[in-house]
Amino acid sequence: MNPYVLVILLSSLGLGTTLTFASSHWLLAWMGLEINTLAIIPLMAQQHHPRAVEATIKYFLTQATAAAMILFAATTNAWMMGEWDINNLSHPLASTLMIMALALKIGLAPLHFWLPEVLQGLSLTTGLILSTWQKLAPFALIIQVAPTIDPYLLSSLGLLSTLIGGWGGLNQVQLRKILAYSSIAHMGWMIIVLQFAPQLTLLALGTYIFMTTTAFLSFKMSSATKINTLSLAWAKTPTLMATTALALLSLGGLPPLTGFMPKWLILQELAKQELPLTATVMALMALLSLYFYLRLCYAMALTISPATINSMMPWRSSNTQSTLILALSTTITLGLLPITPAIMALIT
Repeated sequence: MNPYVLVILLSSLGLGTTLTFASSHWLLAWMGLEINTLAIIPLMAQQHHPRAVEATIKYFLTQATAAAMILFAATTNAWMMGEWDINNLSHPLASTLMIMALALKIGLAPLHFWLPEVLQGLSLTTGLILSTWQKLAPFALIIQVAPTIDPYLLSSLGLLSTLIGGWGGLNQVQLRKILAYSSIAHMGWMIIVLQFAPQLTLLALGTYIFMTTTAFLSFKMSSATKINTLSLAWAKTPTLMATTALALLSLGGLPPLTGFMPKWLILQELAKQELPLTATVMALMALLSLYFYLRLCYAMALTISPATINSMMPWRSSNTQSTLILALSTTITLGLLPITPAIMALIT
């Protein structure tokens, strides 16, 4: 892709998200989301591969549907209540429509069906943008409208997302689909605690972005898109595979890694709100997710020689990719748990 075009598209991505962050009027927020969608579509289709084009069309149709629903919900609220302000979404029909539209935008269950299919058709770099940056603008709106949403609806979305995110990833062999289901499960954790402690939602979103960045960049560095490819990567780059395995365990929420921190604090908050059953179900769903991360770790670290492998050895060529961002995100992914008290002091 032409570097000038790439700069314009990435700037538009940044502009769209910033516009949604800064807006207090529904039309301006909607405009930011639309700029965001239109900027990522050429990035998704740049490979000119039928699968990439198919993923782009699926993404465009779902995002256009969600944008239409957002506009309809905002117009309904303005018609019924005379308010365009984001914080005054007071009509129950409008607020329910709005949360469902935003759930479709970020891929929350039961509106998640597009996410694994779309992510599977993209390159790892574009998939990383879709899994991290594209979640920010809709999440900013969800956090603002959460006080007006029915708590049972939010809890249902959260529980269903963690269940489907854990269950859906169990049988997958494609790494991008596994990361898509991982994304759905993490979104569930963020939504479930939103009504009680929005600061914990932001903390969970921040840690999720760093952990997912580490996973995507590690797979990109080793050119891995399937579990089979991972099983051959240890001999080439043992250090990278060791840190990738730890990053995946962090995504699963295993102590003493960073990923344990948001899960621990969310479960603590749910227990404090006298919801022990919800907390128990969430913890059990986390075990499902942890299982498929362990499958990846097993393939990476425990199927090395002299075990027999039923796939061809890749050509060993020297890697010229920059490793600075990967090194930073890996450090954050593995080592933030000890400073949990300091982070809590900052966000509360």
